[in-house]
Amino acid sequence: MTAPTADLMDYDDVVAGFDPVMGLEVHVELGTRTKMFCGCPTAFGAEPNTQVCPVCIGLPGSLPVANAAAIESAIRIGLALNCSIRPSSQFARKNYFYPDQPKNYQISQYDEPIAYDGHLDVVLGDGTTWRVEIERAHMEEDTGKSLHIGGSGRIHGASHSLLDYNRAGVPLVEIVTRPIEGAGERAPEVARAYVTALRDLLRATGVSDVRMDQGSLRCDANVSLMRKDATEFGTRTETKNVNSLKSVEVAVRYEMRRQAAILAAGGEIVQETRHFHESDGTTSAGRRKETAEDYRYFPEPDLAPVRPDADWIESLRGTLPELPWVRRARIQSEWGVSDEVMRDLVNVGAVDLVIATVDAGASPEAARGWWVSFLAQQANTRGVELDGLAITPGQVAEIVALVDEGKLTTKLAQQVAVAVLDGEGEPAQIVADRGLEVVRDDSALQKAVDEALAANPDIAEKIRGGKVAAAGKIVGDVMKATRGQADPARVKELVIAACS
Repeated sequence: MTAPTADLMDYDDVVAGFDPVMGLEVHVELGTRTKMFCGCPTAFGAEPNTQVCPVCIGLPGSLPVANAAAIESAIRIGLALNCSIRPSSQFARKNYFYPDQPKNYQISQYDEPIAYDGHLDVVLGDGTTWRVEIERAHMEEDTGKSLHIGGSGRIHGASHSLLDYNRAGVPLVEIVTRPIEGAGERAPEVARAYVTALRDLLRATGVSDVRMDQGSLRCDANVSLMRKDATEFGTRTETKNVNSLKSVEVAVRYEMRRQAAILAAGGEIVQETRHFHESDGTTSAGRRKETAEDYRYFPEPDLAPVRPDADWIESLRGTLPELPWVRRARIQSEWGVSDEVMRDLVNVGAVDLVIATVDAGASPEAARGWWVSFLAQQANTRGVELDGLAITPGQVAEIVALVDEGKLTTKLAQQVAVAVLDGEGEPAQIVADRGLEVVRDDSALQKAVDEALAANPDIAEKIRGGKVAAAGKIVGDVMKATRGQADPARVKELVIAACS
């Protein structure tokens, strides 16, 4: 039955009439030097089809060999997610035809994943803790990339497609949740909080750079709705490859509103994959969703089962780092900040960046101020996540030090930060090249003050009459004359002294 056309339902009406159910599948590219089953490099950004070999493009007679470092990373992920590690796990062939998979099958894991039955506790914006149950974490290889030329950039309407197999065979771990029920109106928030916490955890374990902008971390969001009086789950859709934290929340909310409108109009939800559009936060139909039977899984005949030694697993458990939320609690205590301040840092994704900036020499107050205000605004303007900005914590700490030393005013420092973000170089070099250092020559400042007072005799008379606040106009004129390179406090001192 074809669903009738319907507008989006108001969100309050959605949660009043339906219970959302989510399942989140997160694919994480592992940070190994070579691919999952061959020796090709995995570096991001290489020229298309330069990191391929007979194994990863599926030439006849080629044989895969499992990457030991990838297996170790998969076990570390499982342990960090409180999973059980399977003593013997099997690779399988997942059969389907799509041009980005040159073998016409993907080597994955099916009924014997390496890790299973775990959980991750995530903290929502108001401090509420929500436990997300993990069904499995399994190993597989990534696919290549298709570039559709013409039309909207999707395969439909394209004149032709280009294929890059550099990514084919890159090690992946797919982390699959159990159905997330009972979140109600907070379902989109829970989804975002989960992916955020998972990203923090994966980064802390060192298994991946989790760069969502480069596809190192991608989320498939399964969403369905149940009427309030229903006992069975509704038909789900799977929004594929959502690649930012904000987009995860937006995609879930959009699908809830879209599905509710269809159901309220008497339609049926089609089980399908859907594409997320960053430009307007909408989703559009992809392809009908296959079932496990459609993939015709069977054990991979060219790979032996993975049987990690129990003692080795326990030794890996001992190498896990301090968990991000434990670290945050410790840092919060050391800095003496409130729960609200720490939640704000978490909500904007600034915690690790602030910590790293403090480690590089900045004070906690200065580091927080830069990342939460000015740099957060820059991230919003540039349309990237905060940690996607082209500035490092070390560079921010260097800019803070230049301010603390009196070599830059705050406004000049912001100019330097923008130049760093624009790729102009390191802070000290930018200051030198642009001649931005604060003017310390009192004789030069005094000349600018005298000229400003002479140009504004009425203001000068007010200052002489005791109206010190009027000095602000003169200070502003001097700052303009010195291109913002004067110390405002010193200029004010000179202005008052000149009018005494």
